[in-house]
Amino acid sequence: MKRREFITFIGSTVAWPLAARAQQPAMPVIGVLSAGSPDVANPDIDAAFERGLAERGYVVGRTVTIERRWARGNYDRLPELAQELVRLNTALIVVGGNVVALAARRATSTIPIVFTIASDPVKLGLAKSFAHPGGNATGISIMTATLTLKRLELIRELLPQNPSVGFLVNPDNQDLLLEIEDVARSTGRSLKVAKARNPDDLEPAFAQLVSAQVGAVLVSNDAFFLSQRVQLVALAKRHSLPATYEFRDFPAIGGLMSYGPSLAGTFQKVGTYAALILKGTQPGDLPIQQPTAFELVINSATARSLGIQIPPSLLLRADEVIE
Repeated sequence: MKRREFITFIGSTVAWPLAARAQQPAMPVIGVLSAGSPDVANPDIDAAFERGLAERGYVVGRTVTIERRWARGNYDRLPELAQELVRLNTALIVVGGNVVALAARRATSTIPIVFTIASDPVKLGLAKSFAHPGGNATGISIMTATLTLKRLELIRELLPQNPSVGFLVNPDNQDLLLEIEDVARSTGRSLKVAKARNPDDLEPAFAQLVSAQVGAVLVSNDAFFLSQRVQLVALAKRHSLPATYEFRDFPAIGGLMSYGPSLAGTFQKVGTYAALILKGTQPGDLPIQQPTAFELVINSATARSLGIQIPPSLLLRADEVIE
């Protein structure tokens, strides 16, 4: 081989793998939009989401990356943060909560969205139907309004004196508030509503409920409240108010009682859906799921501190009693 031909051959063999690497697709990026803050993030939920991804072959840090944006309890920032994730050209966006899902949907009609929401996605305008969502959004609908009726029954079983019940809601989550009011009317009783949209609102909201002389509090399913679970549980204890929540995360840190689906199980399903979309499935072809299993969790130590005797029938039905 002549010298010039040899140099050309060597050059082409070196250039080929470099060009091939340059043509390989970049690692897909999943955007995560949250109403909470990184300092109160739940590692169990993150781990469950990553398990769902791993079931379909995606490992965070190796075959997929995650970009997170935190509203830190300020829902007004959600539209701006959603736009940031859109500008990053993320492969899909994962959201939790009605208001967060709507902010993402307003930001993009093309990037796939996988949500966990508390209400009916069809009524919210996120999907055409549960079976065939259409559009760019799908995920899990917990249908909190239905669960609220069950939680009202449980709190009245726990407190046989049948107290008046207060309800803590984020006014930014207007759709959920309307659903809960419908549930209250269906029971023939009114709920005394206190509203909080940021951490500074929580203490005045509890003071309002105490002034209204409620005997128990239902804390609504809201992404902001989940991020503020430590403060909420502390306020309920300080005011000696029996409080019921939707997720185990609250009684796990001292809340009285919860009834609802497993958050870890829910976000594992979200991870599975995210992986299917990364593999090419259209979000509009993935049916919106609803939880089929619900867990009743009671913190017996908190009950004792409130002077509450848990009925044996309730203890027998509990999936978990935290001592």
